[in-house]
Amino acid sequence: MPGARGDGELAAWIAALGGGLLLWIAASLLGDRKEAWDSPLYWQLAYPAGLLLCGWLGWRFPRRPWRWPVAVMASQAVALCMSAASFGLLPLGLVAFLLLALPGIGIVVLVARFSPYRR
Repeated sequence: MPGARGDGELAAWIAALGGGLLLWIAASLLGDRKEAWDSPLYWQLAYPAGLLLCGWLGWRFPRRPWRWPVAVMASQAVALCMSAASFGLLPLGLVAFLLLALPGIGIVVLVARFSPYRR
């Protein structure tokens, strides 16, 4: 992974990408929707859990913290692409994922500022 330095960052990348993917798939399956964000479970559980995951990653790995919410949302974008029947709304979906990453970016930047793991 870009920037993985061997001090646990590879595991952080796996947690961010795998966590985002798992949250999307779980909300989609449990909510019985093709796209997870069509389910209330995504907004009530999966999206807040993704923000918590990002916050923890920003706390533990505060160097360039913006990458964690971007990774979580990018993995969800990949999951959406894998389940999409058509790609007509893909540009709009990518913009939506970018917008969904913004609160996470704000959270991780703030959390990373106070992290004892800062170098």
